[in-house]
Amino acid sequence: MSSVIQWYPGHIAKAERQLKENLKRVDVVLEVLDARIPLATQHPQVSGWIQSKPCLRILNRMDMIPTSLHRPWRKWFEEREETLYLTNAKQGTGVKAIAKAAQKMGEGVNQRRRDRGMKPRPVRAVVIGFPNVGKSALINRLVGRKAVKSARRAGVTRQLQWVRISEEIELLDAPGIIPWRLDDQDNAVKLAICEDIGEASYENQLVAATLIDLLKAEGYHKLLTDRYKLDPGKRTGEEYIYDIAGDRYRGDVERVAVLLLNDFRKGIMGQIPLELPPLSS
Repeated sequence: MSSVIQWYPGHIAKAERQLKENLKRVDVVLEVLDARIPLATQHPQVSGWIQSKPCLRILNRMDMIPTSLHRPWRKWFEEREETLYLTNAKQGTGVKAIAKAAQKMGEGVNQRRRDRGMKPRPVRAVVIGFPNVGKSALINRLVGRKAVKSARRAGVTRQLQWVRISEEIELLDAPGIIPWRLDDQDNAVKLAICEDIGEASYENQLVAATLIDLLKAEGYHKLLTDRYKLDPGKRTGEEYIYDIAGDRYRGDVERVAVLLLNDFRKGIMGQIPLELPPLSS
């Protein structure tokens, strides 16, 4: 695939520097992943940054993939000695378990403080992940009020901020972090399809065409035919978009591209994963 996704937003670089500095003060890390693309939304450098700190992996938007995939994803992460939690932060599903787990993971910190004759303090957790994977929605659910800005687009959180959940736990809301370079363009396009990077990084028509090609490859011909009244047949993704535009939208290809992407992103097309758990070796 040619290189169609490009980025280097200045605030991302600044956020990364701030995050690495603040990680020194944090007891527990919560990494939020997009359930449709859990592997593409795992930041390759996070493990190196957090080192031995306990980390919870959170598969958010669990409602956007079939329930038949929940157990296989849990198993795949468990095989890598990682505990996986599934949430729908928008609705609050699975969120209480996150707070309990984070608090339990941080209890050792206060035990060590007591052993040294120091007073206990709230456990400090940081919520990290790619832009728009649902970090702010998760924090608002954990806190029980709208404590941080949240929206269905990338780049809403620009500053690091501490939010107190209870007497026992404090959360650091960090802006979305993406690698400075992402050499795997297949992953980059998945991020664009799922809106997990800023829209300035890509062209809607190229990304929508790739989405159609992916859906065709996974056998979603009938879904596309029923919804858009046009059989993708042997058409490429690009040809499919152009033909819909010519038939019904006066040749407005950009409008059709945005329509297709929004239908996927809002779940209107259905529960469609773009990644499956890799087969265990």
